[in-house]
Amino acid sequence: MQKTGQPTINDVARIAGVSKKTVSRVINRSPLLNDDTRKRVEEVIGNLGYIPNPQARALALRRNFLIGLVHDNPNAQTVLNVQQGMLEALQGSEFEMVVRPLNRGSATMLDDLRHFLERQRLFGVLLMPPVSENDSVAALCDSIGCRYVRMGSAVIDDADHMVASNDREAVRAATEYLIRQGHRRIGLVAGPHGFRSAHERRLGFEDALAAAGIALPRSMIADGNYTFESGLVAAERLLDVMPRPTAIFSSNDEMAAGIIHAARQRGLDIPRDLSIVGFDDTPIAAHVWPPLTTVRWPIASMARSAALKLIAGEDGGDVIEEPSLFLSTLIRRGSVAAPFDDGV
Repeated sequence: MQKTGQPTINDVARIAGVSKKTVSRVINRSPLLNDDTRKRVEEVIGNLGYIPNPQARALALRRNFLIGLVHDNPNAQTVLNVQQGMLEALQGSEFEMVVRPLNRGSATMLDDLRHFLERQRLFGVLLMPPVSENDSVAALCDSIGCRYVRMGSAVIDDADHMVASNDREAVRAATEYLIRQGHRRIGLVAGPHGFRSAHERRLGFEDALAAAGIALPRSMIADGNYTFESGLVAAERLLDVMPRPTAIFSSNDEMAAGIIHAARQRGLDIPRDLSIVGFDDTPIAAHVWPPLTTVRWPIASMARSAALKLIAGEDGGDVIEEPSLFLSTLIRRGSVAAPFDDGV
């Protein structure tokens, strides 16, 4: 008797003359296929009306088709940018994204994460900084068989488990740009303690000043926590220094916006009286006035690559070769100029 019912992946593979693995790659938008094969399989899928059954496959794999995003990050825009990159990678695939904030300072952080991973039966997880910088978190994922990729501002793992940016080198280049404009009194609004990104960015800032023979007194450094409000407080401290800085590097754009606000409250013109450089190139950088010169952090591209690493080879095939290192670039806008009066 002729078989009836819904077509299966085996039917698609047989008619298209390919393996089940190839059909799975087509369904998951894998780049490991040539266009002819992809089109042939898609045509068979359309003709048969085949609809993948992720629930059945998840049951067989003992994993859900869920990719987790785990973070403890005070900057909402950064988290949104990561989500955007991940969703771009997952679009058209069987995978969905779930988001889980964590408190990295909690004594139960590792237990909370284990419970989340095991309860959701995640296929894989992207770990955002600073959670990603904790080796115990990576070891936990490994111990329970959950794929993971760590996002960072420096190389912190092997290529299969990491996407990183070159924060130290990028900030050094941005600070050198200020120095070439003639600035010698350059303040730093540093990021929060315990963040590798804050550490790397401060090192890049210090590298540039040291190479130019510029001293960095403690009075020219103010701490922030990547929020607008902390930028306001840090700017008040730096702008009270006499003589005040002619330029400030801010470790992210949110704090840079706070610096601009504080400077304007004092009647300072930007960039005539004070030049400012940020980091991230989030939308706020183009929305403030003058538009902010900043380091463009390719975080959405990093997240997209991380998600593709996580879903690569889910059918047992080869791992997709996605990049692990992403270069940040300086975006020059209107917030930087040569110092107007070096005798302030």
